[in-house]
Amino acid sequence: MTKNQNAHEQALGRIIARCWTDAAFKTRLLADPVAVLQAEGLPVPQGVALRAVEDTAQTVHLVIPARPAELSDEMLDGLAGGGIFDQLLRGALPPQQQPFPFPVPGFPFFLR
Repeated sequence: MTKNQNAHEQALGRIIARCWTDAAFKTRLLADPVAVLQAEGLPVPQGVALRAVEDTAQTVHLVIPARPAELSDEMLDGLAGGGIFDQLLRGALPPQQQPFPFPVPGFPFFLR
């Protein structure tokens, strides 16, 4: 993990922790995640739509990442065996193979 990815993950962790203790902050994040993330110093690329949702004890969201533009034979083999899923979510792929507009470090945190 790069220094920037680590800082990004730590900032997201602080935001999530604040949601657990500050209902008004959580309400703002759910209503306008781009503005809240930018206010917290996390850049959101221009033109990227961002939706914040809240898991509950009864509802957990499964996010299906965007399909990479090109999948090499190695990546297809990893997908078939399930090995690449973790790499995709943790930002371990080279930047040109990343399907996300920004890293999604630590997701899904509940599976760690």
